[in-house]
Amino acid sequence: MSELTAKVRQEFPRLVGRPVDSVSGISREGSQGWRLIVEAVELERIPPSTSVLGSYEVEVDSHGRLTGFRRLRRYYRNQAEAQ
Repeated sequence: MSELTAKVRQEFPRLVGRPVDSVSGISREGSQGWRLIVEAVELERIPPSTSVLGSYEVEVDSHGRLTGFRRLRRYYRNQAEAQ
């Protein structure tokens, strides 16, 4: 899995033009590939706690190629998610 997350961290910014902050989730999608949740910095601010991040669902095929992504939400870095 570490190779997969490293590849996504490298490729995702090339697609969306935003740096990856973290990978917050990963799950196997049968034999089809993987689904990851990636947090990306969308607007960097000072102080950093006010930066805007986006949470993206990223699909990767069984060969490790990114096949799709969609933004799930945007939020401030200092914003806790209500459970």
